[in-house]
Amino acid sequence: MTQTVPPAAAEIKAIFDRIAPVYDRLNDRLSFGQHRIWKLMAVKWSEAKLGNNSLDVCCGSGDLALLLAKKVGNKGQVTGLDFACEQLAIAKQRQMLKCPTVLMNWLEGDALALPLADNQFDCATMGYGLRNVTNIPRSLEELLRVLKPGAKVAILDFHRPDAGYMQLFQEWYLANIVVPTAENMGMKEEYAYINPSVERFPTGSEQIELAHGAGFSQAVHYPLMGGMMGILVLTK
Repeated sequence: MTQTVPPAAAEIKAIFDRIAPVYDRLNDRLSFGQHRIWKLMAVKWSEAKLGNNSLDVCCGSGDLALLLAKKVGNKGQVTGLDFACEQLAIAKQRQMLKCPTVLMNWLEGDALALPLADNQFDCATMGYGLRNVTNIPRSLEELLRVLKPGAKVAILDFHRPDAGYMQLFQEWYLANIVVPTAENMGMKEEYAYINPSVERFPTGSEQIELAHGAGFSQAVHYPLMGGMMGILVLTK
């Protein structure tokens, strides 16, 4: 796996604040709407249920948190956490339109030091966040800490495929679809970071090892889209 020095957390935060106004539109265009299916799968594997206290780390503009809200209903609650305040502002606006009656807490915070008590969440999700934290083991340890015993977390993210031909396709897609599309919206530099971030991201099997090292009792990785995407499902 290529070793690249990760950008500083402050730089990553600045990127996500800058892309906030176009983030949702770009996700739809770049994934041809498929990201919505992957997020539904992540929420399903989190086993969120009616009345649960649920968590979405690196919540961005709120997609996964809002899906969790539909699962937990008015008797449950959702906490969405992100360090990009511009993304959180959009998430709050979307909640008022889509889930005004569900108790949802939006917190500005660090995935490496969650401002949350131990053993309080019944389930959790994380979308496109683990690849961007500066310390993956620490992030997993924090998720473990705040989950109740037996609770699950489903972590969705981009991956580098194992198959060589899929790696070539992914490189072509990032260079010829993702970056030019982002450039048309004035976000070329902000989206150019994706390729190096995928290169240094642990593979599915490596993520499983890291999860066990963090203390999770069970870890399963589900590759999607020929290995270009994946969902890591962990049980405390």
